[in-house]
Amino acid sequence: METRHKTGLEDSYVIRNNKKLRRGYTTGSCAAAAAKAAARMLLGKERVTEVRLMTPKGMLLNLEVLDVTRGEDWVSCAIRKDGGDDPDVTNGILVYARVEKRSVPGILLDGGIGVGRVTKLGLEQAVGSAAINKTPRQMICREAEAVCREFGYQDGLGVVISIPEGVEAAKKTFNPRLGIEGGISVLGTSGIVEPMSESALIESIRIEMNMRLAQGAEYLLITPGNYGETFLKEQMDGLDLDSFMKCSNFVGETIDMAVDGGVKGMLFVSHIGKFIKVAGGIMNTHSRCADARAELMAAAALHAGAEYGLVRDMLKTITTEEGLGLLKSAGLLKPAMEWATERIHYYLNHRAYDRVKIGAVVFSNEFGLLGETAYAPKLRELLKKR
Repeated sequence: METRHKTGLEDSYVIRNNKKLRRGYTTGSCAAAAAKAAARMLLGKERVTEVRLMTPKGMLLNLEVLDVTRGEDWVSCAIRKDGGDDPDVTNGILVYARVEKRSVPGILLDGGIGVGRVTKLGLEQAVGSAAINKTPRQMICREAEAVCREFGYQDGLGVVISIPEGVEAAKKTFNPRLGIEGGISVLGTSGIVEPMSESALIESIRIEMNMRLAQGAEYLLITPGNYGETFLKEQMDGLDLDSFMKCSNFVGETIDMAVDGGVKGMLFVSHIGKFIKVAGGIMNTHSRCADARAELMAAAALHAGAEYGLVRDMLKTITTEEGLGLLKSAGLLKPAMEWATERIHYYLNHRAYDRVKIGAVVFSNEFGLLGETAYAPKLRELLKKR
C-alpha cells in the first residue's frame, strides 16, 4: 500500500454545515516551496526530498519534492498542488521551479510554460509580466533569498515558475477573457486554501438569516463581501451595522430565502463589479458562473448616449473601475449608473415576485457612491439604528 506524504494539514479542517472539509495549499505555496527546494539543491549541492514552508497564514507545510533534474548551474523540481476539499481545476497539478545562478545580485522571477502572461491593463501585474500575484512573488523571493543567506551566496538567482498542465487548465477558467494568456495564475494571499462548497456556504447564509429573523429582524442589510462591509463602515453612517450579513455571490438564493422567511425588506450594498452583473439578471455573481461586466457596462454607456468609439472601448475594459473612468471622462457616469440601477431594481424585485421590497446601493472604490435603486432610500431609513 502506498503511504501518502504528510503535509502538515492532515488534521486541519474547517466546519461547513456540520461537515469537516480539509484545508489545502495554494499554487503560490507550491511555487515558493519548489523554489526553496531547488535553491537548496543548487547552492548546497544536497539531495532534498521534502521541504518545509511557513505560509503567510502562519501554518507550516512539509511538502514532498518531485521530479528533480539538474544541470551544471541550475536545478529544477516540482511540488504537487493539493487544494484539500475545495474543488479547483488546479488540484493535483505539478508546480515547477527552475533555479539557476546569475552573476547579477538579486532574485529575477519569471513564469514559464503554463503560467499565464498578462496582456491587458487593469490587473495586479503589469502588461507583459507573468501572472504571479503579489503574495506568491513575495513568498518565492523570500525563500530564495533565505537560501542564499544560509549558504553565503553573494550573486543572484533566476527563478522560473512553470505549470505544464496549466495550459489546459486555463481553458476552464476566465483567464483568457481577463487578459491572461497561455496558462493559469499563481495565486494565494494566505498560502492556504480554505475549502468552501457552494451548498455549505448557501446553508450558512440560511442559518444566519434564520437567526436574524428569530431575533425579530424584519429588514435585512446585506453585502456580498469585504468591499461592501468597508463601504458600510466608512461611508454609510447611521445604519445598524451590528446586524448586517454577507451573501457572497449568492444574490438569488439570498432573495429566495428572504421570501420564504417572510422578510419585509432587504437592502444590498455592493461594489459595482458584483452588481453590474445583476443589471443583466445574473443572480450568482461568481466569475465561474458568468462574467458580463464589460458588456453590461457598455450597455449602460450606450443607454447614456455614448458614441460607438466609447462603447467599443468599454468592451475592452478589464475592470469596472476602468470602465467607470471612461464614463467619467465622457461625462456619462451619472446617466449610465441611473440606467444600471434601474435594471438592478427590476431584476432584484422580479426575483422576489415583489413579495419583498428590495433595494441596492452600488459604489466604486475609486468613485464612491454611484447610485441607488428606487426602494433604497426608504430601506435606509428603516435600517437606521434605533
